[in-house]
Order: sequence, then structure tokens, then C-alpha cells
Amino acid sequence: MRLSVSAAVTTASQEPVEATAHPGTGPAEGRTVHFGHGGALPYEVALALGIGTLLLRPRDAPGVTPWVVEVARYLDDADRVDRLLLRRTSGSVLDVGSGPGRMVAEARRRGRVALGIDVSPAAVAVARAAGRPVEHCSVFDDVPGEGGWGTTLLLDGNIGIGGDPEVLLARCAELTAPGGIVVVESDLDPERDHRFAAVLVAADGSGSAAFPWAVAGSRVVESVARTVGLAPHGRLRRGGRHFVLLRRGDARQ
Repeated sequence: MRLSVSAAVTTASQEPVEATAHPGTGPAEGRTVHFGHGGALPYEVALALGIGTLLLRPRDAPGVTPWVVEVARYLDDADRVDRLLLRRTSGSVLDVGSGPGRMVAEARRRGRVALGIDVSPAAVAVARAAGRPVEHCSVFDDVPGEGGWGTTLLLDGNIGIGGDPEVLLARCAELTAPGGIVVVESDLDPERDHRFAAVLVAADGSGSAAFPWAVAGSRVVESVARTVGLAPHGRLRRGGRHFVLLRRGDARQ
């Protein structure tokens, strides 16, 4: 079932498009542009109109191929691969970069405590209109339940948030309970490791401001994870998507 996007989304998309990173916690000091913000706000507009796709285009990485951002899928219910991921995990669920909250809704349907966080005002408005608990904040802000989440999700390319997978995974380790699992959707190429400035582009050519982003394959994710206290705990390939499961060490270790 597709979500109905309320007029509140249009209002939300007019909020300020830049945010201040907390010193020492984000990938860059001072002001930074988040995913899809600035310029013509194509992500906010796509959510408001229910447009199917956008293009994420590297601005300064000629060797990196642009790829499709599936807005329509984010607005839909969790699919069979999403549901399988939830069956492979347990406990409370924190979805980082949750968008309109399809994973939050599915986790709650299964009786699990779940929360989404997202920097997009439009995504948060859509989620809340559907009764899905999604907070308007960055992963580098103070997050409710910090250090107690049984499962932390980084899906739909969100390993790219902030442009530095090591910083992001370290933060996710802080958010996850001892013994909990971080699920990362990785690139199809296990060796891929790119960090760059990107823009979101709509079909009419309008685009966002540039924002820091990254792409990482499964072997890169696992290598980085080991440096921040997360141990590889398995891989999953389904429906043309690749995932890495990472386990935070127990408190007694």
C-alpha cells in the first residue's frame, strides 16, 4: 500500500536546508549540507509528488557511476527482502536515514520497538502522517535510546551518510546495544570504496546542493567495521541487494 502524502510535506520542504554538525561527532566541522538538501530540493519535491526515481550523481568522482534513488520504493511498504532482514535480527530497531519509515512500520507490525531518524523534513512529515515514529535529526545528533538498540539499520545506500563510512559505523556502534547487530546494505562490488561529493538530480534536470557521500562494498564495510568495534557476523544476498551484518561486542568483552 502506497502512502498518501499530505500537504504538510510541502510546508516541511521549505524548512532550512543546512544543518550544523556537532563538533567532533560529524564527518565535518561547521555547516554541512545533508543528503538532497539545498538547490531545488529534489528529494523533498519527489516525496511530495510521489515521483518514482531520482539520480544520485557524483560531482567530483568521474570513475563512479550515477545510480537511481528509488523514491517510490521508500514510500511503499517493506518488500520481501526488507522483511527477511527483520527476520534475521532481533530486539528494538533503529533505522538510520529511514525516509518515510517503511522499515519502522514493518518492525512495529511484528511487535518490535522501532524508531526512524532522518534529516529530510518531508520524509519525517510523511512518516508522522502515517503514524510512524520518525525523528527529524541526524545520526550525529543526540538520538533517543542511544546505546540500547538491538538492531541498527543502514539500508538503501545509507552507508554513504556523511561521506566517511568509518565515522558513520563508529557512531552506529555507539547507538547499538552490546551484542546488537548493525545491518549495512553494501555495494554489489565487494571491493568498491569511493568517497565523493554528490548531487541529487530530478528528471527535469533540477538538482540539490552538493553533499558528502560514499559507496562501500561488503569487504570494505567489514574491514572498516573491525576498526570501530564491530565484528562481521554474516552476509546476505537477496533480490539484487547485498547486506553485511555486524555485531557489536558484549559489554563483558
